[in-house]
Amino acid sequence: MNKRINFEDTIFILTVRIRMIKDLLRLNLDSGLFYRQTIGDLEFISSILDIMTEKFLANLKFLDRETEGDNLLDTEWQFSQLLNEISNNSSPYSQVYFPETQTWTDKLKKDSAKRRKLLEESSVSLEQSTSEPVVSNAELNGLLGSL
Repeated sequence: MNKRINFEDTIFILTVRIRMIKDLLRLNLDSGLFYRQTIGDLEFISSILDIMTEKFLANLKFLDRETEGDNLLDTEWQFSQLLNEISNNSSPYSQVYFPETQTWTDKLKKDSAKRRKLLEESSVSLEQSTSEPVVSNAELNGLLGSL
């Protein structure tokens, strides 16, 4: 597997897949035909988000870290909204029609919330570290005064 992840392209593909599943929920079709594939797609999206979150948190030297973090958080939010929509009793995949739906959506929601928390904490700690001056005012005055 390629060790370098292109965050922008990967996020684009995940967003398209999320949108595809949302569209599937709106169509009038036999949901039983697509049930297993939809579960597989949701688990795939979740696993890719796990990998991307891990890679993002491990690399503090992204060129555009803030933007990539925002994009990753947005994709995570879209994924959680999709899971909420599937959990809704009006969804073709709701527990009314498929009793096991609640079990796997609960697990995926829990994983998504954990990733979101990690990403949000990472962005807060990064903001705090960049807002603290590297050189104190006293040191700066001392350096400038010595010229």
